[in-house]
This record gives sequence, structure tokens and C-alpha cells, in this order.
Amino acid sequence: MVVFEATIKNIKAELVKGEKFMVSGELQQPFAAYAYCYNHKQLYSLLGYLPSMEFNKWLALNFGV
Repeated sequence: MVVFEATIKNIKAELVKGEKFMVSGELQQPFAAYAYCYNHKQLYSLLGYLPSMEFNKWLALNFGV
């Protein structure tokens, strides 16, 4: 639950703060772009400074996970 709450906090701070969306559909494209960046571009120190998707590929190759 803590990870979920931290993720929501990040989304609010980085994506929606200061923006006004009239309907939820207006948020879909910006959120998709944010999610892509979060999973494919952002580096995480706990994952050896790899993006989460690259770390998952590394796990699968090295440990069959």
C-alpha cells in the first residue's frame, strides 16, 4: 500500500499539479506518456540504475523469473 500511495503522490506532483482536466479522457494521453517514461526511462538506484522494464528483462535472462 505504501508503494501505491507514493506512486499516486508522484503522479500528482509530476503530472497533474497545476493542470485542469475537464473530463477523464483528457488525462489518458498525458498519463500514458508519464507511465511509459516511468517504466522505460526513469532510472532507479535500487535496481542498479536501470529503468524498471530493463531490470525485469535482466531478471528474466539471469534468473528465469
